[in-house]
Amino acid sequence: MPRAADQTLPLQDWCVLSLRARGRHAGLRAASARLGARTLALSPLIIEMHDDDATRDALRQALRADIVLFTSPNAAAAAAALRAPALRRGQIAWAVGSGTRRALRAHGIDARAPTRMDSEGLLALPQLADIAGRRVGLITGAGGRNLLAPALRKRGAEVFRADVYARRPVPLPPTALGKLGDALADPQRVLLPLSSGEALHHVLAELPGALRRPFARIAVAAASERLAQAAREAGFRRIAVACDARPASLLRAASDAFG
Repeated sequence: MPRAADQTLPLQDWCVLSLRARGRHAGLRAASARLGARTLALSPLIIEMHDDDATRDALRQALRADIVLFTSPNAAAAAAALRAPALRRGQIAWAVGSGTRRALRAHGIDARAPTRMDSEGLLALPQLADIAGRRVGLITGAGGRNLLAPALRKRGAEVFRADVYARRPVPLPPTALGKLGDALADPQRVLLPLSSGEALHHVLAELPGALRRPFARIAVAAASERLAQAAREAGFRRIAVACDARPASLLRAASDAFG
């Protein structure tokens, strides 16, 4: 039986839907529990690390660049699994956000991160404005929005891209769909922290027809205005915008708007 004090938690009795890749729900699950919510992992994607000679060669070139950009914790982990990354004197590393920066620190790399934790945040950095003729290593995953490399090349940089992992869509398990159906009996207390448009697209494609209408009535906490717009276009109406994609930030925005 919950303690009386638990009844004051901001998201008490809510169900938080995690669209993180399979096996990567721990951070969101812990943050949700601190606010009184339970987590339902849907896992529309899995992460596949690349381990072949072509990827190793691309990574080797990217790590030799003047500036090295890591676009996710998965990129940091995959790069470390392929080759112990190390920076030489004068070389600069940037992480897309604080989670990626922490992942790099665990592997001995002291990286910087922008205040706005996404590709647009990296591109807005003064340090990446005047880079004509400089070599930039981009350590990332296959697919995605592909925003950074074209923008950096347009600024005159020589970009060495290493796709060290890939996100692969997988069917939603029947057990997860059953639990989702149970949660959607009360869609007003279901929250979707949204940090990936790709993950949302795959979930919507997998939803049975009977769940589509109640699913559109849930609350969404988007990691950016771009993702909020994607949610609106998908039919969601209860949308809050967080300052970044960290679980705590997404849940704080939801708590302030809907809790």
